[in-house]
Amino acid sequence: MAAQRGVLFQEKVSRLLSKQHGRPVLKPNKPLVLKDEVANRRVKRGGASCVTEISVLMACWKQNSFVESVCSAEMKAFYSCVDEAQAAKKNTSELSGVQGERLPPKQATLLLKRFPNLRTEI
Repeated sequence: MAAQRGVLFQEKVSRLLSKQHGRPVLKPNKPLVLKDEVANRRVKRGGASCVTEISVLMACWKQNSFVESVCSAEMKAFYSCVDEAQAAKKNTSELSGVQGERLPPKQATLLLKRFPNLRTEI
């Protein structure tokens, strides 16, 4: 079924590009080749972690006039959450070599400039 759709799509594209009706219906305004660079956008960072723990800690401090000894349980919970978040981030950064991950824009541009696209037909 999917192969049949692909064939139908190719036939439609070739029909639109043919000069059967005088001139092509689709006329690209830019060359149909990929650039040798990508946009230099920032990689999206993950969301904030341990927000609830820090909120509980700050509420405890406010209720107890910022006495740290009273809020030791909340502080331990916050620090353990931070340690877990850092360990999880470290594990994901070590696993980033796995296929399927995205390359950072600078690294992708470096590879594209090292191996540029062919600009002429073979």
